[in-house]
Amino acid sequence: MAKLSTEELLEQFKDMTLIELSDFVKAFEEAFDVKAAAPVAVAAAPAAGAAGADAGEAAADDSAAEVDVVLEAAGDKKIQVIKEVRALTNLGLKDAKDLVEAAPKVLLEKVAKDAADQAKEKLEAAGATVSFK
Repeated sequence: MAKLSTEELLEQFKDMTLIELSDFVKAFEEAFDVKAAAPVAVAAAPAAGAAGADAGEAAADDSAAEVDVVLEAAGDKKIQVIKEVRALTNLGLKDAKDLVEAAPKVLLEKVAKDAADQAKEKLEAAGATVSFK
């Protein structure tokens, strides 16, 4: 079997439905005994390091720069909250619904403070109650 380049793999993923992609991620996690992190957390981590004025300040703020976003309650607009949870975490509908119904639950782990603020803003606009840990 010929190796696929990164671009070819991305093209294949673009053609997949969300359900197919979710199944692939689960199979990948099982095959390699890993856990895929939420894309928000992965994308936000480099931004936190670049946000500091100098390297010393960034290193000193590292422990305070990362927070957990906790969904405390869904509120009256549970469907909108589920939609936002899906957008923030790339979870499937059932997983997002289960997470929202199990509140209080950690939604995003160790994300940059600014990414956490954005997530909180979106979730609160949808009607959820959110806190940081």
